[in-house]
Amino acid sequence: MLVCYSSSSEEESEDAVPTDENNSFSRKCQEEEDGNNGGPARKKHKIEQQTPKSRLPLPGCLLAMFPDEEDAETEDSSLHGGRIRSFKHERGNWASYVYLPYHPEEEFMELLEDLLSFASAHGAVLTLQEEFHLSLSQTVVLRHHWIQPFTQSLKAGLMHCKRFLTFLGMEVCAGHVQIMDLVHEVDKTMTEFHLDTFYKDPSFHVSLAWCAGDLTGQMKEGCIQGMQSLVDNHEEGPFVLQLDCEELRFRTGNKTFRFPLKP
Repeated sequence: MLVCYSSSSEEESEDAVPTDENNSFSRKCQEEEDGNNGGPARKKHKIEQQTPKSRLPLPGCLLAMFPDEEDAETEDSSLHGGRIRSFKHERGNWASYVYLPYHPEEEFMELLEDLLSFASAHGAVLTLQEEFHLSLSQTVVLRHHWIQPFTQSLKAGLMHCKRFLTFLGMEVCAGHVQIMDLVHEVDKTMTEFHLDTFYKDPSFHVSLAWCAGDLTGQMKEGCIQGMQSLVDNHEEGPFVLQLDCEELRFRTGNKTFRFPLKP
């Protein structure tokens, strides 16, 4: 079955100032007697010499965590192929999801080339995914300080899960029970952090390509049927698409955590 988708704080330091026992930089007010007119003692204030305090520079890693302004590039859809965020970018919020990675074989890539060429001929220009995966969660917003406890919770829940092999027809056609076991463990962690769990009746699939804008009209005019025929002919051949589920991954922002499954 073919499934297509469109898509500082600053710290001040106290400077060490060299001192001389007979000549200090800061003296208290001293009393001197005026021997010329025999007048009363008067106070002569010595000027207190001060050295300006310098500030230690912040490490670059901290400056990167707290930029002065929002990076305009994060909201510029033209820098992402026309794609628009499903939720607004906010400092400290990390888009996060859990998935099984799929490493395509040569035959898989050949099929994709045929599918994209067929769609292009029908006026639907699709862009190949940069990587392929099978989602085990929705994309959720995770606060930065939740990342460590979230990964620890995932790791604990997946301790007993074993690796397995599943078969793909763009949509999973075997291994559904094992994948649901993984989703169940992921949902436990999502619930613990009051985040959305996965869909009630999920259709597990691998997304192949995406497009900017609405190409529903072009896809309906014979394009979907023709692409489905290409997939059907491929599935009837000797090559079978397989996904070796040996590790689960959790991506949050630009960080990726890996959780190997038991042999």
